[in-house]
Formats: sequence, C-alpha cells, structure tokens
Amino acid sequence: MKKNQQAIWSLLGLFLLAPFLALGQPTAPPPTGPYTLEQCLQFALQNQPLLRQARIDEETAEANIRIGLAGWLPQLSLNATGQHYFQLPYTVFPNAEGVNVPRQIGLRNTSTVGLGATQALYNNDVQLALRSARPARQLAQQNSTNVRIDVVSGVSKAFYDVLLSQRQLDVLSEDIVRLQRSLKDAKARYDAGIVDKIDYKQAEILLNNSIVARKQAVEAIKAKSAYLKELMGLAGVQPLALQYDTLRLMQDAVVDTAVAVESANRIEIQQLQTQKALQEAQISYYRWGFLPSVSAFGNYNAAFQNNNLGDLYSQRFPSSYAGLQLSLPLFQGGRRLQNLRRVRLGDQRLDQDIIATRNRINTEFEQALATYKGYYTDYLIGQRNLALSKEVYSVVDLQYREGIKTYLDVIVAQTTLRTAQLNYYSALFQVLSSKVDLLRAQGSLPVSY
Repeated sequence: MKKNQQAIWSLLGLFLLAPFLALGQPTAPPPTGPYTLEQCLQFALQNQPLLRQARIDEETAEANIRIGLAGWLPQLSLNATGQHYFQLPYTVFPNAEGVNVPRQIGLRNTSTVGLGATQALYNNDVQLALRSARPARQLAQQNSTNVRIDVVSGVSKAFYDVLLSQRQLDVLSEDIVRLQRSLKDAKARYDAGIVDKIDYKQAEILLNNSIVARKQAVEAIKAKSAYLKELMGLAGVQPLALQYDTLRLMQDAVVDTAVAVESANRIEIQQLQTQKALQEAQISYYRWGFLPSVSAFGNYNAAFQNNNLGDLYSQRFPSSYAGLQLSLPLFQGGRRLQNLRRVRLGDQRLDQDIIATRNRINTEFEQALATYKGYYTDYLIGQRNLALSKEVYSVVDLQYREGIKTYLDVIVAQTTLRTAQLNYYSALFQVLSSKVDLLRAQGSLPVSY
C-alpha cells in the first residue's frame, strides 16, 4: 500500500512538473565536425532564444485559453468557519408580564462547513473565450512561424556571408602564392641584370596589398562567424566550422522566377486575418452583451454548535438549497454601444492594414525578384569571366617566362584573375542570399528542418 502511494505521488509530481521540465530541457548539443547549412538551421530551430520564447508564448496562450474556457465547467468551493463566544449576544424578549427582558441566546462554540457549486448556463464573457479560443491558438502558432521564418532567413544569409569571406580568403591566399612566385622571379631577373628593379618592387607592392587584404578577410570571418553563432543560438565559446558543396550551391542558385507572388501565403497576411477573426469575436461579444447571464447554483451547509469545545462536532445541523441566478444589465450609460463602435472601427482598421500589407508584399516581391535576376546575371557573367581570366593569365604568365610579355602584362592579367575570382564568388553567394529573400517574399521559404 505504501509503495502504491509513493508511486501515485511520483506520477502526480511528474505530471505537474512536466511543462516546466519540457521548457527547462537543455539545449541540443552542437553537432560534431563542420556544419552544413541544414545542420546550422536544425540547430538554430532548436536553440535560438527568440524561437524558444515563441514556443513559451504558445504555451502561455494555451494556458490563457484554458483559463477562459474554465468558466464553462462547474465551479466548486468549500467554506468553513469556526468561532467562540466569550460573551453570548443579547436579544430582548418579552416575559410573561409583557416586559421586554434582555436574554443571552446561542451556544459559545459554533462552526459551519459549506460546499457550494455554480454552473454557468450562459455567460457572455465565457462565450467570448469560446469564440476566441481557436483564433488565439492559431495566432500564437503563426507568431512562432514568423519567428521561424526570420531565423531561417537570417541564418541562411549569414551562412552564405561567412562562406563568401572564406572563399575571398582562399582567393587572396592563392593570389599571395602567385605574387610571391612573381616577386621571386622578378628579383632573380633583376639580379641577373635582365630587368631593372621596377618589376620586383611592383611585385612587392602588390604582395603587401594582398597580405593586408587577406588579414582583413580573416578578421571579417571572425566577426561574421560570431553573428552566425548568435543567430543560431550557439554560445560564443563554441567553435564553428562550415562545410559546403560548391556544385550543390551552384544548383541551389537556380529558382523559378515565373512564380507569381500570392499574398495569402505570407505569414503577415495570415496573422492579420487571424487578428480579424479575434476582432469579430469582440464584436459579437459587445453585440450580444445585452443578454443576461444565467447560472445554476447549489449549496450544502453543515452547522455545529456546542458550549463544550470538545463536543462541538458531535452534532450536525445540515441545510441545503439549489436555484437559478439571472443577471441582466439594464443601463450602462451607453458603454456597450460605444465599445461596440470601438471594436467595429478596429475591424475597419484591420481591413486597411490588410490592403497596405498586400501592397507592401507586392513591392517586396518585385524588389526581391529584380535583385535576384540582377545577381544571377552577374553570376553567369562572372562564371564566364573567371574561365577567360584563368586562360589569359596562364598564357601571359607563360609568355612572360619566355620573354615575350612584360611584367606589366603579368600584373594586369593577375589582377584581372583575382578580380574575376572575387566577383564570381561574390555573385554566387549574393544570388544565394537574394534567393532566400525571393522565397520569403513569395511566402514559400521552407521553415522545417
């Protein structure tokens, strides 16, 4: 028996603490090794503080809904009182001669235990809670979805931004290797008396400039990685390494630009429509506010009286009753009508918000589409320029070694190659980021990972 009681108490405690245990669960451990974009998004969707707050808000909204709906359930209450008279109260009674004489009546110790129950049959406040439950729950879920969209969009773009800086660092490192080799060749030619010192001094200047640019890229990666970790909800002390597949990135850069925007897919419109449903519930609340509140009630009381405190509960004097209660507001100074007017105006204001939001969504879509098309064209041209600049540099470098071209031609070809590489990677990651903006503007950005 004792074991059964302990098991019941353990289950009850687990049931009561379950919501807090769910909220207090530790964050998911970061994956080992380099992060792909999908792993970054999965980690962010589990650990981003704003998203965890949104889930807490959902739980809070659910609790508020249940609080409102609790009015439809029977309300039970237990009241108990006990008192002791040091001096019994006096009451005046006429005696046998008709003279009023004060007399002490009652017993010194009294106690009352009452059990009351109320059941709402119709109540406008509780009816409002019933009408608002579904849209209120939906609005909380839509707020979470909106945060998920922000997280996915922000993490994706920050991920591409870090990759862009890493690729820029790779390009600059390759450029430094080429410049070091050019400097060595130019110095050897100067020492042999073939050329003057201008060639190798120009090579040294270009090398120094590339070293500075590489240092700036290294520092930029640290700053951008910190921003990505913040968006992911990853602690700053945690290391962050990224991995990607270039071929897949090139495939991901393509999107169907013929898809038209559908404003109903945007979470902003869905939130406004849900707010409108809540506003309509408010309108119904004030419109039917003249109806009475009806409830049934019942009470059972047990009274105990005795002069001897030890025998107080030896005899019980019960009483019970049940009935109906009706409450009807007759005149409130026009408050209900003004409240009804106020919520109707709020409903009209929401209509205007929907129109303005649709117009804004169309503008966002056109801007995102134009940006994507511009970057995609830049990306295609950058691909072609990169292939051409590599070919040109190979030929010019070979001709320079054979004494056909001057060192100035090598510098121009090398600068063109580096610029083409930087432009290509910049265009690639910009088109990927602009694709995220375009999908978000279309309302089709995936948020489940």
